[in-house]
Amino acid sequence: MNIRKAALSDARGIAEVHVDSWITTYRNIIPDEYLNQLTYEAREQLWINNLKSCDVFVAEDENGKIVGFADNGEERTGNYEKLKGEVYSIYILEEHQGKGLGNLLLKKAVRDLLDKGIHSMLIWVLAENRACGFYEKMGGRIADTKSVKISDKQLREVAYAWEDIHQLS
Repeated sequence: MNIRKAALSDARGIAEVHVDSWITTYRNIIPDEYLNQLTYEAREQLWINNLKSCDVFVAEDENGKIVGFADNGEERTGNYEKLKGEVYSIYILEEHQGKGLGNLLLKKAVRDLLDKGIHSMLIWVLAENRACGFYEKMGGRIADTKSVKISDKQLREVAYAWEDIHQLS
């Protein structure tokens, strides 16, 4: 696996991972009506914009196909005095999960935050997402919860926090 900083030309590959991983990860969590309307085209536009405003790292397989990504930057709300950074998302195609790729992407995002002088972070995860176990295994502690509404369904998000991310690098 190769992990590198994403370029604007990676927007389509990131969008495909985003859509496909949402469908496999969130089926039976997020309503089907929402998942069924996700398109590569709409997500590609989202990622064109995101690539201009945050740092994104992609994981490529041996053929150069993007199979996962992580994005990060400063914590977005300013509500957490001790948590200055945020990993906004980590998504990996289902067939590449459970092989250590999440760990590699998380570490790359953490190294990037440390390079920016950011030494603490959080990541928001849907409480029903099986990735919660991954963040707990990586030492994240629950710092907050909130309710989010997706397609008329109330869901709970959990913020996993690390007050010192050096342990993850």
